[in-house]
Amino acid sequence: MPTRQDAATAIGARVYLRPPRMRDAAAFLAAAAASRSLHGRWTRPPDTRERFTAFVRRYAPRGDVTTHAGYLLFRRDDDALVGVFNYSEIVRGAFCSTYLGYFGFAPHDGQGYMTEGMALALDVAFRTLRLHRVEVNIQPSNQRSLALVARLGFTREGFSRRYVKIGGRWRDHVRLAMLAEDWYRLRRMHAGARAS
Repeated sequence: MPTRQDAATAIGARVYLRPPRMRDAAAFLAAAAASRSLHGRWTRPPDTRERFTAFVRRYAPRGDVTTHAGYLLFRRDDDALVGVFNYSEIVRGAFCSTYLGYFGFAPHDGQGYMTEGMALALDVAFRTLRLHRVEVNIQPSNQRSLALVARLGFTREGFSRRYVKIGGRWRDHVRLAMLAEDWYRLRRMHAGARAS
């Protein structure tokens, strides 16, 4: 009998990634509601069925010409939804780059799932999407997110003042990036997180 993991884009030791689907709406909206205090002022996940529908339309696969790609992160042993990784503004050609956004859900935070999921997401970026560069932008007060990208080996490249409007306010962000050649060197450290 097929399992939910059979449709996975990437499978790790404890988690797997796959694109969002409309049938994920109830679990996603419940997780977003339960995680409001965890997300604080750092992110605003879709919190209505209409916003979730727009999220799926934006990030679900649409063939070879894709400017956005999104993945939900699930725990393998019970298919619990634990996080999200989104690639936005994928640009090909000489740039071959994207922006990565991500967030985890309570009560699964602090258990290493997002670290393992980020390693899988970087494999997707560099091996499947064949990108050269992945950039993340993090608010300076978001210490957990800064620690996550540090564990994966992102390089700090700068500071962007009033960079993104979140929750109705322009927020400063620290800018970090991972290059394909960085990841091919670093991914061996995270090999234990991958199932295949």
